[in-house]
Amino acid sequence: MLSIALTGNIASGKSAVAELFRRWGATLIDADRLVREAQMPGGEVLRAIVERFGVGMLRPDGALDRAALRAEVMEDADSRADLNRIVHPEVHRRRAELVAEARARGDRILVSDIPLLFEVMDPAEFDAVVLVDSPEEIRRARLMEERGLTPEEADRMIRAQLPASEKRARSDYVIDNVTDRAALERAAAEVWRALLARA
Repeated sequence: MLSIALTGNIASGKSAVAELFRRWGATLIDADRLVREAQMPGGEVLRAIVERFGVGMLRPDGALDRAALRAEVMEDADSRADLNRIVHPEVHRRRAELVAEARARGDRILVSDIPLLFEVMDPAEFDAVVLVDSPEEIRRARLMEERGLTPEEADRMIRAQLPASEKRARSDYVIDNVTDRAALERAAAEVWRALLARA
């Protein structure tokens, strides 16, 4: 089984590529979905988040207030590191289970969609790394247009991640998302053919 890490900075188009790879036959593990599952009410992860960051991180229904938590950790590297220490062990544990299941089924290509691959994991765990990249000004515009962020909020979210230039140098394949969806799909298809050839 070929194990691929798919990554990309916020608003780069990584999720669109993940969906294309899934449609073309990849088994997909979505790290963001695993994070959301780990943070569900009643779990140890949410208890630890409240213990570290306070009950202000909870909505009235007892679920995590993601916007409040994001605001809390966005500007503070120590807070982000604390959050990662709380959340990521459980996400890694669950991902390892899903990887084992895919291997046991004999799946051909497993794609792990991991936004913070270079920030929180060792890329050497994977057979190859695929980076989806888009110029910062395009990503900023997408964050404001599609997510309704202010320019200041968009800049904070962009600054919270490693620059894409550092990630490009450490990736096996780079899919540039600069123009439109059709061009993105063509670039993704080229990489997908290369992955099939390796699998």
